[in-house]
Amino acid sequence: MSSEWRVLVADDEPAARRGVRQLLEPHKAFHVVGECRNGAEVLQALDGLGPDVLFLDVQMPGLGGFDVIKRRTPERMPLVVFLTAFDQHALKAFEAEALDYLVKPVSQTRFDAAIRRVTRRLASGTPVEPRLVVPTSHGATVVPIREIDWIEAADNYVKIWTGARSHLLRESLDDLERRIGGHGFVRAHRRALVRMAGVRSVASGSNGECVAALESGAMIPVSRRRRAAFARALKVAALRPGR
Repeated sequence: MSSEWRVLVADDEPAARRGVRQLLEPHKAFHVVGECRNGAEVLQALDGLGPDVLFLDVQMPGLGGFDVIKRRTPERMPLVVFLTAFDQHALKAFEAEALDYLVKPVSQTRFDAAIRRVTRRLASGTPVEPRLVVPTSHGATVVPIREIDWIEAADNYVKIWTGARSHLLRESLDDLERRIGGHGFVRAHRRALVRMAGVRSVASGSNGECVAALESGAMIPVSRRRRAAFARALKVAALRPGR
């Protein structure tokens, strides 16, 4: 089978880069088009080589893996598989929309599983689904953004509602809005973000209060000063396919 997918390997250790090549050897549809030793080289190679997949180390001289994604932005990255000796960065990796997170030393079996995920994603042509990673008492849970109904401020936290369930995340509502506002979330009032695709209707009560009824059954007040922007966003959401 001829090479089909272009791979870029970024790691400051030559042995680690050779290891990725060896692990990729059974997967003839993947071809390594370049290797990088640091984040600056990665940024240059992304433009020059146009890889489909990037195996990215977390800690490199100068710019690390997360710095690369921050500068490039997740929307302009190829599929990213983190490959690192540190397991404590897994939550941050999934927040950065990485497809997988491999901890060195990686077995062939674990690597093959990652490649199967990469292959399915590349073959489907669909981007990595945006999601939030929420710490729990047992580790963490991944919440796809499309499953979130609304989010409310709770002191130094936010409460993320998916149906009748809620998840607590230590982040301000302002910071979270900056991260996911581009995925169809709009402020209903000072302390609430609503996913517009999940709004069933908006109605005004006899007392003049405006309320958004969500598909989940939640009723979210819409403040007076945000009503016009909320209504415009709802019209845009209604025009999107698959709503």
